[in-house]
Amino acid sequence: MTLSEKQRELIEQIGIYHENNGFQPAVARVVGLLLVCDKPELTFEEISEGLNISKSATSNALNMLLNTGHIEYTTFSGDRKRYFRIKSSNWRELFAKKMEDLSHLNSLLKRVLEVRKRDNPIYDTKLNDFISFLDYMKAQMPRLIDEWEKSRA
Repeated sequence: MTLSEKQRELIEQIGIYHENNGFQPAVARVVGLLLVCDKPELTFEEISEGLNISKSATSNALNMLLNTGHIEYTTFSGDRKRYFRIKSSNWRELFAKKMEDLSHLNSLLKRVLEVRKRDNPIYDTKLNDFISFLDYMKAQMPRLIDEWEKSRA
């Protein structure tokens, strides 16, 4: 598999983005490769060689991405290899999970304000602003999704 310099740069940029969001470097690069590569699916060997990472790192990355639902694999009749691809059909589920995570964070932040004994009005104001924003986003999200779906019809 041959990747252009632009593809390699974009894989690295996607990798850095995902690292900043908690992924390990190899996991982040696998996501980047699967997104950027011209082929719709890649074998284990193609991923390992394309990223120049060890078989162990490739295996760990693929297992993590499979377990979290970010990727899936397919097989072809007469071929024992697994072909990995981005699981693009579940973007709504992943987004809903992110929103659920933010909602949980918001609940925790509200509890922080309840139990804090420090007198720091500037900090409290900033924390209340963030809580208010998260409440607003949660309330607006169904409307935004509905409007987006209508715009696609």
